[in-house]
Amino acid sequence: MAEKKGRRCMAQGRQYHLKRTVVLVGMMGSGKTAIGRALAAALDVPFVDSDAAIEEAAAATIAEIFERDGEVFFRKREAEVLRRLLSGPPRVVSTGGGAFLAQANRDAIAQMGVAVWLDADLEILWERVRHKDTRPLLRTADPKATLAAIYQERTPIYSLAGLKITVKDNASIEQTMRSVRDTLASRPDILEIR
Repeated sequence: MAEKKGRRCMAQGRQYHLKRTVVLVGMMGSGKTAIGRALAAALDVPFVDSDAAIEEAAAATIAEIFERDGEVFFRKREAEVLRRLLSGPPRVVSTGGGAFLAQANRDAIAQMGVAVWLDADLEILWERVRHKDTRPLLRTADPKATLAAIYQERTPIYSLAGLKITVKDNASIEQTMRSVRDTLASRPDILEIR
């Protein structure tokens, strides 16, 4: 019976019991997918990247969906996928950078899970995304200025997340994952340690 309410995991002599789905939110390049995978492994729960789930359902990349169908279409599919992921058993979900901007998505996450904002500063983000061509929003004449504008616009909305983790420039994936795990464990309504 307890298994239906959450997943249990033994790690380093501790037993973890995740009670709510953890949704990682934040800017592109903040580490949502890498940290999400590590966290899910540490807690022995499923991990899902919402962008990958959208790509699988559409049989197209995010960039192709943006180009072919536009951002409005993409955001509708994103909301549908996120709601489906939240309605399942507790897991770790990483989202695209724009997912948390929609009020309906924020409400769904608050009702069925918990949002964790991975807060990385602009220079960290730029170093991580500047050599990638998979970011449709950065396909502009001045991608760094575009990133800065997106950062300024979105940061106040990300700050509405239930929990916040500051991403440090020199921290490893493992160190950042532990910060997330420890923050979650400070909330026994989300993650119990037995």
